[in-house]
Amino acid sequence: MEKNDYKEQPGKYTIIAWVGLLTGTLDAVAAILSAHKMPVVTVFKFIASGIFGKAAFAGGFEMVAAGIFFHYLIACSITAVLFVLYPMFISFLKSKYVVAVVFALIAWVITHLVIVPLSRIGWSHMDIGGTAISIGILIITIGLPIALIADRYFVSKK
Repeated sequence: MEKNDYKEQPGKYTIIAWVGLLTGTLDAVAAILSAHKMPVVTVFKFIASGIFGKAAFAGGFEMVAAGIFFHYLIACSITAVLFVLYPMFISFLKSKYVVAVVFALIAWVITHLVIVPLSRIGWSHMDIGGTAISIGILIITIGLPIALIADRYFVSKK
């Protein structure tokens, strides 16, 4: 009997889903750690307040769950788009690490200049130091995981 060592690679959508969960989790952990001793539930109620406004802070578990849902929805959506666009970015940037930085910048623009201003949270003042820290976090939690895993996926498909 011959041993078959061949393992089928997971499909693109499966990988995107797992990478979305990874980036969402990494970003959530970073948000919790950088929330300056704010309770975890408050971090997710803040996210829920983007849809529900100040009522989110008076809510209970349902608002925490809504915040978690919205956080992962945004993270998975950004991940899916950037993962699919990876071949285009790598073709002209030539370095998966440069792509990771560009992906982090795109994620920052989408969240801070589009989603947050359109939400019930509204526009908030940004200082250069806070922005740099935020982008640095996104490089680690969003850009690098997407770029490194997408690179491995697309290289294996050649």
